[in-house]
Amino acid sequence: MTGGRTTRHGAFTLLEVTLVVGLMVVLAAIVVPNFLRELERESLPGSARNLRSLLTLAAANASFDGKRYRIRFPEEDETDLLGGVRQPIIEREDDPIGDPEAFYPVSAPWAVGHTMLGEVWCAEVRLGRPTIERLRQTRSQVRDALEEGMEEFEVERLPLVIDPDGTSDWATFLLTDAPPGTDLDELEQYPRVELIVEGATGLAWLQRPFFDEELDLFEEHNWPAVLRQDFLSERILTEDDVLELRDLWRRP
Repeated sequence: MTGGRTTRHGAFTLLEVTLVVGLMVVLAAIVVPNFLRELERESLPGSARNLRSLLTLAAANASFDGKRYRIRFPEEDETDLLGGVRQPIIEREDDPIGDPEAFYPVSAPWAVGHTMLGEVWCAEVRLGRPTIERLRQTRSQVRDALEEGMEEFEVERLPLVIDPDGTSDWATFLLTDAPPGTDLDELEQYPRVELIVEGATGLAWLQRPFFDEELDLFEEHNWPAVLRQDFLSERILTEDDVLELRDLWRRP
């Protein structure tokens, strides 16, 4: 009589499974919050880059169609094409002769999507080339309104019109992830990014708002209020910094 041979297959014990699951929970508790925070930090500059790309596409389509396009954000009691209130709306002047100044939403795939990421929204659209004088005037108007006890200050979000040749006016889009409806006196407490568009060339840069002491420096040296390159660092610019930045964009 021959005895049978038994083979023992490897298996996880309950203790081993519990240890693995526990380790995965610990790792998730460490990694997931950091990942979410990184997404939040990237949502503001990412939204600005998305908006820059959208403006480039709108200019290209204006040139291709030979018609005026415009980009704007939902007005009060209006929604965007995704049913929200934060995404930009692309519109086209379909019949400039028979129905001038009548713009209609563009529903092409390139024009509809999640341009604004996370909780980012456009707080202001300023048309015209940024100057030290205009920046100071805007801040002065805000401060005067606050000193007079006004609870809200009406900020403008004018539409940017793109002509058939792909050009437009200068424009500054102020993006923030502050809670919607945040008063302007509190808006400075939150991260902000300005997308500055040079309409004649289509070039655009991401730039954080200047500090008051930086405006003083620019005014003293009669420098323009546009760095002509992306600059989002929170450190205060010195004279040497500005000279170095200006030298970089002048190089071929």
